[in-house]
Amino acid sequence: MNSTDRQLRPASLDMPSAPLRGLAEADRTLLIVDDDAPLCQRLARAMERRGFVVSTADGVASGIAAATASPPAFAVVDLRLGDGSGLDVVSALREARPTSRIVMLTGYGNIATAVAAVKAGAIDYLPKPADADAVERALLAQEGEAPEPPADPMSADRVRWEHIQRIFELCERNVSETARRLKMHRRTLQRILSKHAPRS
Repeated sequence: MNSTDRQLRPASLDMPSAPLRGLAEADRTLLIVDDDAPLCQRLARAMERRGFVVSTADGVASGIAAATASPPAFAVVDLRLGDGSGLDVVSALREARPTSRIVMLTGYGNIATAVAAVKAGAIDYLPKPADADAVERALLAQEGEAPEPPADPMSADRVRWEHIQRIFELCERNVSETARRLKMHRRTLQRILSKHAPRS
């Protein structure tokens, strides 16, 4: 597990991406909050090569502590962390540095979560695993610039399945309550939940 708010120094002196050139170090700071240590470290190294000054945290508590102690110019936050929701980190970041540009990452991509992330203060929302190029594009997109549409958008069946999974999680995996909220027969819901996710 990576150390909380550990500062990672670039291994090389690669030139920063064009939008970062000329910016002071404080305006190139990037906080990555993710409890998947290998993914977090890979992304940290890749973003350093692009000119960001990177620090990492592995949970909600450590992410909020890092955001408060040294508010970053940029942040990448996983939605589902071991000790809670990444939305709490987004809110803390937005309060600590209102101009911080925040991208939310999640393996549970769906419209409801995307809306919640944006309302909390994120500028974009990327499904995991997101590559460093996509993360960089999202972080550095110009104000008002629409993100590129995905190369392989989810099918209607996949969107429906993701929505059902989201409600199931919100209902703390209670099948009866999930069925009631979705206005769906309990047995029908159980059949859906027992299947693998449709191919996107």
